[in-house]
Amino acid sequence: MRIRVRRTGGFAGIERHAEVDTGGLPDATEWHTLAERAMATCRPTPPAGVPDGFGYQITVNDKTAYTADPHLTEAQRTLISRVLKEGA
Repeated sequence: MRIRVRRTGGFAGIERHAEVDTGGLPDATEWHTLAERAMATCRPTPPAGVPDGFGYQITVNDKTAYTADPHLTEAQRTLISRVLKEGA
């Protein structure tokens, strides 16, 4: 499974993106479960965020969905943090 996160917005408007390929990872099942939970409540189009808040584009394999601060679920927040931290 390939998981990509793109973060836009914020006070400085700096875009950040990262990608994780779960193939061969020892915790791949955990990644898959987290990605499914996060994608379940994302929107098919970018939602309106708040001024200086972040917007997120999450792509799992070929499916892309969107979410924004302050409306992240715990699964979305965890997935985004892990991908941006561990992704290349």
